[in-house]
Amino acid sequence: MVEAVLIDLFSLPANLQNNIQVLLCNVLESIEKCFSIPAPFVYVICCQRQESERNGEQEPLLPALRDFQCLKKRVEVVRALTTAAALYTIKQNLDEKDLSIIKVILPTLRKDLMKVYIDHLFTAVYQFEFEDLQVASTCENIQVAEPQSEEQAVSAEDVALIRSEIQTYLESLPSLKGELNILRSSLIPDDIFLHGFTTRSGGISYIPTLSSCNLFSSSKRRDPQVVVKENLRRLANAAGFNPETFYRVKTDHANAVCVMGKTEPDSYDGIVTNQKGVTIAAPGADCIPVLFADPVRKACGAAHSGWKGTLLGVSMATVNAMVSEYGCNMKDILVVLGPSVGPCCYKLPHESAKEFHRIDPKCVRLFDSPNPFIDIRRATRILLESGGILPENIQDDSVTDQNQNVTFCTACHPEKFYSHFRDGTNFGTQIGFISIKD
Repeated sequence: MVEAVLIDLFSLPANLQNNIQVLLCNVLESIEKCFSIPAPFVYVICCQRQESERNGEQEPLLPALRDFQCLKKRVEVVRALTTAAALYTIKQNLDEKDLSIIKVILPTLRKDLMKVYIDHLFTAVYQFEFEDLQVASTCENIQVAEPQSEEQAVSAEDVALIRSEIQTYLESLPSLKGELNILRSSLIPDDIFLHGFTTRSGGISYIPTLSSCNLFSSSKRRDPQVVVKENLRRLANAAGFNPETFYRVKTDHANAVCVMGKTEPDSYDGIVTNQKGVTIAAPGADCIPVLFADPVRKACGAAHSGWKGTLLGVSMATVNAMVSEYGCNMKDILVVLGPSVGPCCYKLPHESAKEFHRIDPKCVRLFDSPNPFIDIRRATRILLESGGILPENIQDDSVTDQNQNVTFCTACHPEKFYSHFRDGTNFGTQIGFISIKD
């Protein structure tokens, strides 16, 4: 069932306002006849011309919106200087109302271009169907998309222009939830390494559970890659690294490690490098983003350690890669555990809890309950120390620093961090990042 209808009048010239009004009346009348109650939300996008705005020339559209009873209060005209701005405004409305099935009625010549905009600004959460803009006199014309004519490929130049338009618009948006805030560890020497852990402030993601500096896009979430890319650009600008040489682990909740410069695995939860100016990162939204630094050999690493990765030893796998690839001495490697869900909040089924209990009974609280509390940080520290990392070279502020420098509980601090455990499936993601300074 179509939940929203988008009528694209953006490309029609201003001198056709009267024709637009007649056309819009016919389209709205067909929508009303077909959908009755509950009516879909209808968005009409038009080009905002500054001269027309000053002269009040937008008024001829208004009578077309007045007399449709089932669509009352569900029709909105969105005027913008660019298609990107109009679509992003509509996307915010769709997200606020949790709508995802959209019919787009538009001129045939706009269809392929519109699909490029949609591919960039939306994710697979949304479903789109397209219909040619014409006088639709029957319900069938609204309910069933007409047969598509043979599509003409959009030129590479047009795609580049659309990408540039979207990027320019996103860069113009104000940051939400205040300025970017980057947490840094005093254990990692800042004369050799650039590093940090992000919080949720300072980006442009607006969906509540993703707001505002979300740094991961997924086909299952509503934040598109272009928004995450803009958040990353702002982070890179604030932190001082090059976003073009930024590499994030391809999480699999396992223990594979990627060595920069060698063949990249299809998926991996650890990454290491000794290349200057290359920034590597691991995500975390309850899972631990773990950073590794060897100031002697000047090598570094990052790992994503959830409960599965912790049990599989992803942190020691990352350490071992630094030792084997760069000749690091185990006793020189510094390890920092970033913001992650604490034992105060995190529960697992009893069968999984048994594995942590085998590492150390103190890793589990209320062991006899069906869903005991789990301390994945303690388990990570124990496995690292067993592997040869010095206890004093591991920073876990939940143990060593009551002022909580970097190792906060993500679930306990909704104003600071994203949390899958707390927010559900449409959750945002923060990262831990590190690079070797030039």
